[in-house]
Amino acid sequence: MKILALETSAKSVSCAVTEDGAPLASAYQCTGLTHSRTLLPMVDAMLKNAELTLDDIGAVAIAAGPGSFTGLRIGIAAAKGLAWAADKPCLGVSTLEAMAENIAHLDGLIVGAMDARRCQVYNAVFEAKGGALTRLCPDRAISLEELAGELAGETRPITVLGDGGTLCRRYLAEHGVPCSLAPAALLYQNAVGVSLAAERAYARGEAVSAQELLPVYLRPAQAERLRSERTKQ
Repeated sequence: MKILALETSAKSVSCAVTEDGAPLASAYQCTGLTHSRTLLPMVDAMLKNAELTLDDIGAVAIAAGPGSFTGLRIGIAAAKGLAWAADKPCLGVSTLEAMAENIAHLDGLIVGAMDARRCQVYNAVFEAKGGALTRLCPDRAISLEELAGELAGETRPITVLGDGGTLCRRYLAEHGVPCSLAPAALLYQNAVGVSLAAERAYARGEAVSAQELLPVYLRPAQAERLRSERTKQ
């Protein structure tokens, strides 16, 4: 089955089609232009260049979070629209799990780190062995201090990736946790990883309808936090 995947959780935007664990087509852009301007034209051009249509697609996948609140909303809306129009099921996958797909071939621990501001990272830890990923904790917003404490004494090789990867690697190294940063070409999330993670989710029976597809924020948006604080005063 072919899966069309979208990735809009951070600065870059990408789309891809995979089938049976192999990428058939993909497109990536990181130029600072808004996702609302670039995403759907990218999808349209990619499908046309690959001589594919939505009729050829079995499901639509999206990195549902964590990530940029605005980026996630744009991606979810696009996935819903594409799936609804073509009557296709949807798959919302973890941004961090999809990111870990980039270096699943490196045996050891994979630490996904996205900058969550407020001295935190969105994080998940996976073990990679023989190209397969095993999740070791849920997606969470966690301080670097807490993460370093969890990884202290770890003997397996540790590789860090994500837009918070450089900050995370520096902090861990300064606090006695040896680790490596993923190569620049594999450091950030992309839609190929989303599609590969979605293939596993589909096999587990986790597909949902376009109406049921929702973003995963992990914590309230800043505007919601400020409104909540005002109501308590």
